[in-house]
Amino acid sequence: MSGAAVDDELWSAVGDPTRRRMLDLLLTGNGGTATTLSEHLPVTRQAVAKHLGVLGRVGLVHATPSGRERRYGVDEAQLARAVEQLSSVGAAWDARLQRIRRIAETIQREQG
Repeated sequence: MSGAAVDDELWSAVGDPTRRRMLDLLLTGNGGTATTLSEHLPVTRQAVAKHLGVLGRVGLVHATPSGRERRYGVDEAQLARAVEQLSSVGAAWDARLQRIRRIAETIQREQG
């Protein structure tokens, strides 16, 4: 596969739909806290905090103290790395599927 090697922990982190929604909210809202994020998600503040911990461990978000809470923002360089990996894997699968299609078409022509 060309491009960056796949980082399984990073993929696992972005594989969860709640975490992807959190990233969207952080990007469109210019950051946020666990409390503000939980107001827009169907999970508790504690669940949001756990999800933020996962995103933080893979470097997708960073936190800064903000009063009694922590304000989270997206690490755009790490997000770009994740997007590059997704694109690279997508391209590899596109190529595989094209080869499979050509093989199937050849078999069909030979049988028909």
